[in-house]
Amino acid sequence: MNKIKVFVVLCLISTFAYAGGYRVSTQSNKQLAMGHTGVAVVNSADVLFFNPAGIVHLENKLNISAGGFGVFSDVKFQSEEFGTFSETDSPTGTPVYLYATYKVTEDFAVGLGVYTPYGSNVTWPTDWSGSHLVNEIELSAIFVQPTLSYQLFDSVSIGGGPILAIGGVNFNRNASRTLTDEEGDRSNIEIDDAGVTAWGWAAGLMFTPDDRFTLGVNYRSLINIESTEGTATFSDFPNSSLTPANGETGFTATLPLPAELTVGVSYKWDKLLLAFDYNRAMWSEYNSLDLEFGNGATSINPRNYKDSSTWRLGAQYTATEKLTVRAGYYFDESPVQSGYFAPETPRNDSNGYTFGLSYQVSPKLSIDGSILYLKFKEITESYDFFSDTGSPVPAPFEGTYKSSAFIAGLGVTYSM
Repeated sequence: MNKIKVFVVLCLISTFAYAGGYRVSTQSNKQLAMGHTGVAVVNSADVLFFNPAGIVHLENKLNISAGGFGVFSDVKFQSEEFGTFSETDSPTGTPVYLYATYKVTEDFAVGLGVYTPYGSNVTWPTDWSGSHLVNEIELSAIFVQPTLSYQLFDSVSIGGGPILAIGGVNFNRNASRTLTDEEGDRSNIEIDDAGVTAWGWAAGLMFTPDDRFTLGVNYRSLINIESTEGTATFSDFPNSSLTPANGETGFTATLPLPAELTVGVSYKWDKLLLAFDYNRAMWSEYNSLDLEFGNGATSINPRNYKDSSTWRLGAQYTATEKLTVRAGYYFDESPVQSGYFAPETPRNDSNGYTFGLSYQVSPKLSIDGSILYLKFKEITESYDFFSDTGSPVPAPFEGTYKSSAFIAGLGVTYSM
């Protein structure tokens, strides 16, 4: 492989090496308010996402839930070694969801869900100290999930269905720490692909031995997002035989969205409902990122993610006939291991604090609101696998990250 091909491979590896799915807990206002518990809770059509076995337990024949969120995130980076400080100025994220279920018979129900379980939008200042790793990244995935649910026995129901995932990525970074064109403009690479589709599935079970206690289990399969028609745009590169020409080239890559297993219980006592969920995400599937280029070159980049867990607690209290109040907490463990921490999705272990309520406008319609404050553990970490232009020796990028996010949501629930 000649020097130009080597340069292109290194640039694209360091661009896509970080593009691990970024899970967001915004699939329901009611359940987000309860710490995003839900695998053993039947509140509305939202249960289609948390446990498809639950939609047959909905009392009404037709149930519809819809809503959206505003995601306000902030990441601060400081390098004591070089005395630099930077802060993201990311646009507000707006994930949405829509669920509809229909009870065909007392023992059989169908449903359809459209929601956004993965996404990330991070914007750093232009030419900041880590611009050779990322300037801006936008990752997205929309899931469409048709679902069937059946009451197998008096106390056992099952449910499931296929999942159509539609994903996209836009990524921008500088080519290296120092490379510029003849006019002094930093050499830049932009990666773009949209409308990538893949299939997976979900299946759930719900056990309800009495009116108070519920046990739920839900499994979501691995989904591999395969980019086959993406483009990489090179701009402001110097006119040299040692660097790629300005313009576009193609690439292919596969990004795994991990399988997840969730187990949970809920207990209802008079007006109070308590819930606990445990979630295990199989991120260890993301061992490496394999890249293939239009020129026939291939490369394998190690990621070494680990499986991660999330523990969730939630409570719901029916204060009056019209007002229901909710609160919750969850601890989310990061799948990123030491030495692989990159600033495009600076995700460390986090604590989430939630609150919300529903107001029953009429017997058929309620308005649902929720808020989440997400505090990430401050961490000093590095990304150790970037090699600058012309250097075979990795140049680690290290610093201290302080991250937080605030999410506010509003939705409606309709039943008849």
